Amino acid sequence: MKKTPRWARWIVPLALLIVWLGIGGTLGPYAGKLGEVATNDQAAFLPRNAESTQALEARKAFETSPSIPAIIVWTANGNPVTSEQQEAATRAVTALVGKPGVAAPPSPAFLSADGRALQAVVPLATNLGEEIPAVLEEVRQAAQQVTATTVQIAGPAASQADLADAFAGIDGLLLGVALGAVLLILLLVYRSVLLPLVIIISAVFALGLACAVVYALADRGAVRVDGQVQGILSILVIGAATDYALLLAARFREELARQDDRTKAAVAAVRRSAGAITASAATVALGLLALLASDLTNNRALGPVGAIGIACSVLTTLTFLPAALVVLGRAAYWPATPKPADATAEGHNVWRRIAAMINRAPRRVWMSTALLLAVLAGFSSTLSSKGVPLDEIFVNEAPSVSAQQTLARHFPGGSGNPAVIITNVGKAAEVRAAAESTDGVAAVTPVTATGRPGTGDPLVVDGRVRLDATLDAAADSDAAKETIQRLRDEVHALPGAEALVGGYTAQQYDTQQTAARDRTVIVPIVLGIILLILIALLRSVLVPVLLVATVALNFLATLGVSALVFEHLLGFTGTDASVPLYGFVFLVALGVDYNIFLMSRVREEALTHGTRQGVLRGLITTGGVITSAGVVLAATFAALMVIPLAFLVQIAFIVAFGVLLDTLVVRSLLVPALVIDIGPRAWWPSALARPMAPHVPDSAPLLGDSKP
Repeated sequence: MKKTPRWARWIVPLALLIVWLGIGGTLGPYAGKLGEVATNDQAAFLPRNAESTQALEARKAFETSPSIPAIIVWTANGNPVTSEQQEAATRAVTALVGKPGVAAPPSPAFLSADGRALQAVVPLATNLGEEIPAVLEEVRQAAQQVTATTVQIAGPAASQADLADAFAGIDGLLLGVALGAVLLILLLVYRSVLLPLVIIISAVFALGLACAVVYALADRGAVRVDGQVQGILSILVIGAATDYALLLAARFREELARQDDRTKAAVAAVRRSAGAITASAATVALGLLALLASDLTNNRALGPVGAIGIACSVLTTLTFLPAALVVLGRAAYWPATPKPADATAEGHNVWRRIAAMINRAPRRVWMSTALLLAVLAGFSSTLSSKGVPLDEIFVNEAPSVSAQQTLARHFPGGSGNPAVIITNVGKAAEVRAAAESTDGVAAVTPVTATGRPGTGDPLVVDGRVRLDATLDAAADSDAAKETIQRLRDEVHALPGAEALVGGYTAQQYDTQQTAARDRTVIVPIVLGIILLILIALLRSVLVPVLLVATVALNFLATLGVSALVFEHLLGFTGTDASVPLYGFVFLVALGVDYNIFLMSRVREEALTHGTRQGVLRGLITTGGVITSAGVVLAATFAALMVIPLAFLVQIAFIVAFGVLLDTLVVRSLLVPALVIDIGPRAWWPSALARPMAPHVPDSAPLLGDSKP
């Protein structure tokens, strides 16, 4: 057979490198452009079919022009507000009429019941985007003309400005922190100069391609992106691309230790690792796509965006990285250059000792680790996911939160965020009376022809009227949500009213209920998807069931630890309603990754050496690389903590801690010990379940160890 010319074997690697350099140079800038097509309008991420969403659509007809309220609060430094100050406040906001960004005439300034604060509402245009901080600053300057008072701005407009500030520079800051952490870890672990740089470049190329695809789809309205999705995409791609690259690079190193031909080594590395990498990617991508079954728009948005990122990560790992490794050869690992040897006999001493410990007492190991996880899982029920109070949305001090707290001290708790009731005009009086008699409702005011709540005849649009109900309790409190339930019961009971109850509190309540529904639907779908992929990869039923059970236990243990940390260390009273679902999808899908990497290698070794030796050899040969991958992924998700939002800080902790727990305990101890204890039956119903299937007896010594 004629040998392939040396020059011919370089064509494909060089061509792939040229293609990826072109992709990186052309599409790389899109990693910093997603903000152009991102929206942080929280109204766009409500439950699609909830009553509050229907009310939001219906209330638009009562707005003379679309607006978002900015609520100005004046306090007289602990002193009673004078009539002169009240008149000056009204003049100040009246002067804002016609100013850029002001959508309608502001309300007059009115006095609080305790006489120590003033409040006025300035309706701002909804399409201000990045200009909203500048418009709010102009509003603030006008309000500061009232002498001897402190001015603060609350309401949805102020919250939107603080969100924009929190996400400002997210592309550069988040990407820099994540890549810096990954590079540092790789340099410390692998003590190689070029390999970490090649892996980082591979991850950056994957991110650039993913962001370009998402940008094109978002620009055409095919997918929706907000700051949270944008941040998670960056972290997910960097973490996944690095994980897959580490697995392939480790396999390439093994092959180089067996043979001198770098091209054949790369081909063998791709062939032997592609199954585990693609199966791992499929679990994450399909798990994310399961979010399409959610009724929350932001959950649905993350599904396809995240799946695109995972697909791009796999693409760079199986094309760019092998080409780069072929070109670099052994130099990629310098100064720790692999030397010709029996790669199967290699393994870090730490992992040899761990394997020996498991080999001596597998039942004791898996029972003790399972008990530890079960104890931690017992605290998971204490994690509250009823939503994050307004004063905890931002990790640091946010002006809108301070203003809302001031507002709540001097006005009814629900001031600025009333419950909105849309009903038929013929039943308006009855609905108003029913609402006013509802426990927890402070006042009910119709929207008049001015487009604002006030006295006079209500504005009638298509036979419907709008009533604003101010609640006694703070709009983000559990008491307010309970009031919404009572209010709905009262107005729904009126025949012919066809009343809808919406507003901020109703939206929070509906989101909470929808998130609970999503968990009951999506969790079984994700588990089913992962189970089917594992069955196809491992050609077994029992092992996949065990793996799914262990990662589910790891998830519950992580929630238990998170409940303790959030309450006692970080001071959170609860989590966003979607946090447990996000944590589940990421942890279960990503946690199965490491078990896939381990068990696919175990199966490969078991075909030759038997189940016990297959587990021990698989653990030793993959222990270092999988642990490195877990630490890298934990570090990349931890980078989300640089964004001062409780939601992302909570997700970052859950995923980072859960990945480390899975990598260091579940994959390293629980799974290997459990499979050894069960023995060949773990592979049922495949041929490996038969004791005589392996070519070498199951009692073969552990990689040359004298003990069986």
